[in-house]
Order: sequence, then structure tokens, then C-alpha cells
Amino acid sequence: MKIGMRIVSFCHYLQGPAATQYLADMGADVIKIEPLGGAFERKWSGGKSSVGGVSAFLLSANRNKRSLAIDLKHPGSRPVMDRLIGGADVILENFRPGVLDRLGYGYEAVRAKKPDIIYASATGLGANGPDANRPGQDLLMQARSGLVAATGSSQAGPTITGAAVVDQHGAALLAMGVLSAYVRKLQTGEGTRVEASLFQAGIDLQSEALTMYFARADKGSDPMPRGRNVGSWYHDAPYGSYRLADCHIVLSMNDPAALAEALDSDVLRALATVDRYAERERYAQAMATELARHTFADLQDRFDREGIWFERVQSYDELAEDRQARHIGAFTEIDVNGETARLVAHPLRYDGKAPKVRAMPFEPGCDSRAVLEELDFAASEIDRFVTDGIVGVPSGNNDNESKQD
Repeated sequence: MKIGMRIVSFCHYLQGPAATQYLADMGADVIKIEPLGGAFERKWSGGKSSVGGVSAFLLSANRNKRSLAIDLKHPGSRPVMDRLIGGADVILENFRPGVLDRLGYGYEAVRAKKPDIIYASATGLGANGPDANRPGQDLLMQARSGLVAATGSSQAGPTITGAAVVDQHGAALLAMGVLSAYVRKLQTGEGTRVEASLFQAGIDLQSEALTMYFARADKGSDPMPRGRNVGSWYHDAPYGSYRLADCHIVLSMNDPAALAEALDSDVLRALATVDRYAERERYAQAMATELARHTFADLQDRFDREGIWFERVQSYDELAEDRQARHIGAFTEIDVNGETARLVAHPLRYDGKAPKVRAMPFEPGCDSRAVLEELDFAASEIDRFVTDGIVGVPSGNNDNESKQD
């Protein structure tokens, strides 16, 4: 008997897999539909990174899921998928518009057979419109949404963020939409069409900045003015990044009098009353000069005493050893074929605890037999699906050995 939310995931790349990973962490039964040769994220990983022969890209967004490898173009796959979808609460997909329609699993086709389905789609630029069929990928949407321009400056030029922030934010929004629709289904028995796009996610990510930008009466000749130190166009200096003698730090919103006192600087005392937006470059340059003479160890206690909001700029290696990151369990480790993989843990806590890594689909189709057995297919039928090339299972191993302690 099915208990809880079951999701049939037609997802690849990052936004869809990350969304279903959030939901799988929270207890949803996510069945990852893959081609017989495995999904794209098994075959590519940035920096050619892998652990135990498994793509780090796969490891980043596919925990706590089960893999069903199936040839959706084979007519013999239809009975399997009809039975699987018939018992599902959610279909979640992030293919280009029209792909699943051509395979027979588009929204209208599924809804006609299962009116209470929650059908969640994530596209690049939206399900329709003049540019709906253009490629939608994180970097492209960073650029189109204005994020690259806003992260850069007139001096530095456009600046790309160092992570797939639009994909990850889009994944969180998509998971939120599915949960909202599931609550509605529990209350009313009705299904919902949930639609998300990377383009909208990139815009939503900048809600504060965009609202402030459009509210300005006079944008001037440089609508996003900031120099090399100041961190955004709409904050007063010294908000931004500065070099010390031994590292970089960032300063958030601070009382200029407290900063002058912490640094014992007559220069900053003299500038404490200036308009730090209108004269942001003047103030930021003075701050940069003062800070360059100090080490982090020299400033840390003094800044803490004065209540200064600051942080050291850490590398990923430093982040891995961060005492607070360790305390909150920001990372978790799993065994991958005898090697240890460090993963970003689920970001929320429930009654003080984080969801565990219960399983990882290391091989495509590692759960095919188990899923088909739950759908009441006989062992002989499953064997025929495998023999006919409709369903894939790992060679020489029909069980999911991805279970974690």
C-alpha cells in the first residue's frame, strides 16, 4: 500500500532533480524515471568530479530517490507507466515544452486519466510565449534576469555568480509549489497544475533589488553605480568587500561612528556624517585604505566589541572546516563504492533533526524491480520487460545497494 506522497520524476540537469530531492528528503517516495543508459547527470559533472566512480553532479541532487530505468519510446512501456502514474500523487518534469506531450505523458493526457494529479512543470522561460522554446539554463537566466548586470558594476563589468543560484532557487520554489498543491489535494481531493520557470526564479531571487530599482525616480547616467569595494548599487558604503593584510572581509550595514572607533581612525571619524550613498566611493576608498593595514586577527576582537557586522571571506576548503557549519550539520557524508562523498545536507530541521540520507540511486534502474513489484507485476512479467529492453536493471544486480545507514 502506498503511504504518503508519491512523485514520478521526469527530471534532468539540476532544477527538477534538486526540487525532488528536497521533497524526497522530507519523506516523499520519488521515483526517478531514466532512460536505460541513465540520466544526463550520470554522464557529466563539472570539473570532471566524481566519487567512487559516481558523478558528483548526480550525488548533488538525487539522494533519497529510487531509479526506474525505462524506454519511454517503447510501446511496451505504456502499461508500466500507466500503472505507475495511476498510483502517483505528483508528476514533476523539467523538459522543454512539448517533450512529454509527444511521449504521451503531457498534462492534458495525464489529467484525462487521473483528474486529481498534481502536475508540476519547470521550464526555462515559461510554458508559452514568444521565447518559450529558447534554451533555459542557469547561466542564461542569470543574464536575462539582470542578475549578471546587478552583480557586476560599471567598473568591473558583468559578473557571473559562482554557483547555479537560479537553478537552486527555482528548485526550492518548485518544491514549495508542489507542497502547496498537495495540501490542497488533502483538503479538497483536487489536483493542481503547477508551473515554474528559471526565468521567473531568477527575477524572484532579486525581489528586493528590483523593487528598489523601479522605485527610484532618477536613475542617472549609471543606474547601478558602485566601485570595486561596494557590494551592491543600492546600499550605503562601506557595504561590500575589502582586502586586509592577510585576507578579505565583508562589511555589512554598520554605524560609521562605531567603525571609526573600532579602527581608531581620524579619517573615518571625519567622514562619519557624510552621505554614504552620495559619496559612497569616497567613503569606500577611505575604508579600504584603513583596512589594508590590519590583519584579521587584529580586527576580529575590536569589531566584535563595537558590534560591527563583518565576516571573513572563506574558501570552500575553509567552509568545510567552519565550526558553525559543523555544529549545524551543514554537510553530511556517505559511502560511495568505498569512497567518502561530502554532500550538502538538507537545509531545514524538523524537531531539531535533519532528514537522513536513506538511499542513493548509484546505478540507473537499481530500483526497477522493486518498483514494478509494488505495482503488482509478476516476476515473469518483470523478467520479460527486462529481456525486451523495456526496463533496465543493473547488470548482475537487481537490488538497490544504495541504501545508507
